[in-house]
Amino acid sequence: MTATVTASRSGRRAGRNGLARLVHAEWTKFRTVRGWVIGTVVAALVLVLVALLTGVSSDQNGSPPVPVGPGGEPVTDSFYFVHRPTTGDGSITVSVSELRSSIPRSPGDLEPGIVPWAKAGLVIKESTRQGSHYAAIMVTGSHGVRMQDDYVNDRAGPPGLVSAASVHWLRLDRSGDAITGYASADGTHWTKAGTVRVSGLGPAAQGGLFVASPPSMDGKGTRGSVSTAVFGDLRVRGRWAGGDWTGDQVGPESPSFAGYPRNTSGSFTGSDGRFTVTGAGDMAPAVRETLPTGGTVGDILAGTFAALIVVIVVGALFITTEYRENLIRVTLAAAPGRSRVLVAKATVLGGLTFVAGLAGAVVAVPLGEWLARAGGVYLFPVTTSTELRVEFGIAALLATAAILAVSAGVLLRHSAGAVTTVVVAVVLPYILIANPFVPAGASNWLARVTPAAAFSVQQTLVQYHQVTSIYTPYDGYYPLAPWAGFAVLAGYAVASLTAAAVVLHRRDA
Repeated sequence: MTATVTASRSGRRAGRNGLARLVHAEWTKFRTVRGWVIGTVVAALVLVLVALLTGVSSDQNGSPPVPVGPGGEPVTDSFYFVHRPTTGDGSITVSVSELRSSIPRSPGDLEPGIVPWAKAGLVIKESTRQGSHYAAIMVTGSHGVRMQDDYVNDRAGPPGLVSAASVHWLRLDRSGDAITGYASADGTHWTKAGTVRVSGLGPAAQGGLFVASPPSMDGKGTRGSVSTAVFGDLRVRGRWAGGDWTGDQVGPESPSFAGYPRNTSGSFTGSDGRFTVTGAGDMAPAVRETLPTGGTVGDILAGTFAALIVVIVVGALFITTEYRENLIRVTLAAAPGRSRVLVAKATVLGGLTFVAGLAGAVVAVPLGEWLARAGGVYLFPVTTSTELRVEFGIAALLATAAILAVSAGVLLRHSAGAVTTVVVAVVLPYILIANPFVPAGASNWLARVTPAAAFSVQQTLVQYHQVTSIYTPYDGYYPLAPWAGFAVLAGYAVASLTAAAVVLHRRDA
């Protein structure tokens, strides 16, 4: 029994040593072929070069500054505001009997339309400065009553649409920096929508009525919209300044404000507590559609596309060259197991490609960001951990694609065939999802089921349910989470590597 156990351990040790020897042998092969080494270095340099060109070619100096919210995120903070100063505790109450929206179908031609997130209601805001703290309660075009604060926070209130037959009452109560929103169907019985704390409500704080009307979806794009609300029974209690109400368009020159449709503008009329207010814009997080000039880390790493082709070529040649030169027989004859040869090749190529890709990404990202900001480009902010995830994710994407190319080389034994197969499998779907003319449904499907799903590792943008927009891979929004998308590519690589191992065992070299 003792002899049997000893022999088993010895075999496992020999197997481990055998694999290490094969890895060393494959590493020696790789480094002695200058073209493969140069190709791997070129893949890293391409990432840096494209980031350099992207940063240098960016020039938005002199553009209006992008408004930034309390959390550091870019925001849309443009709406029509009928306001007075509020210097302390108190409340404001109003009824809303109408909210109608219009969308241009042609220049100067407005037609009634549905803008789901059109908003009309009450807001208490730190100041009229864009990006300042606020809390608001509102009726919406299709989402009932909502309470929102500081752009990213949204709470649902009572459902239902506004009409003359279905009037909604709204109220905001302020106690220090705590603001509580209420809604009512009759002005007597109130439902609490939520309580939030709003920092900085000093002497510049403003409160009152507002109307916002974000762009409306229109096929593959959006159209500006304008909305009008009818308010009644406006009452204030507590520490509110006296005098007339003042009407202003907040943020008229903001880069995240699409403006008013032709021949329309913000306005308000009324007296004795009844007002008709027309407005456009939104109070919400900015997304790619509302801030098209904003850049992302993914934009800086656009060189991943070219680097991917380079590593696919190197990966295919790493195995097909041995078939072409009839050296594969020597390699397999010297190996204790054919599958170990494949594992050794995948380990060497994957490791070297990962290191090269990571080195390129780590240099490219900060360099591209610095050059873009120097050119006045606003970059959607990311945390350090997110930036590292993108850099490691791109390196893993390149390494896995290279392993996929090795597997294709074993299966096809032909350089051009292997390269073409992997390019079609990985690069072609990416070209399609990066095309703005591909329907959103098809684009999202490709980004779920094809190896190109791995490009989701470069996603840094956030989708917001309270912002109607175009959320497709072309715009930087992927349907899968970053590592889930990478797992799709990894699955293809594992399956192809397994198939290659089976074929390598069954087929003559």
